[in-house]
Amino acid sequence: MPERRVDDAFRLQMEGYGLTTANILYRMPDHPAILQTYIWQDYDLAPKFPELERFLDFWNRELDGPIFKVEVAHQRLVRPGEWRAVSGLFKLH
Repeated sequence: MPERRVDDAFRLQMEGYGLTTANILYRMPDHPAILQTYIWQDYDLAPKFPELERFLDFWNRELDGPIFKVEVAHQRLVRPGEWRAVSGLFKLH
């Protein structure tokens, strides 16, 4: 029987990672009055966002365009099921 491999994205979700999207606004190196946008997306752990921090550290160290603003959205895709107790049941014919 062939060995089954678990998808890395699914494994991360099971470990508590959620899909994180960062909208990064940065200044153009040659035209600092102009803002450019860059969208970054990866699985990360809220609220500290170590993967995003690692990427932003890389950006500040290696790229010329200084960051103006970062907006972050985060959603855990795998989480415990939500349920509510039912107080009644109605049947329609």
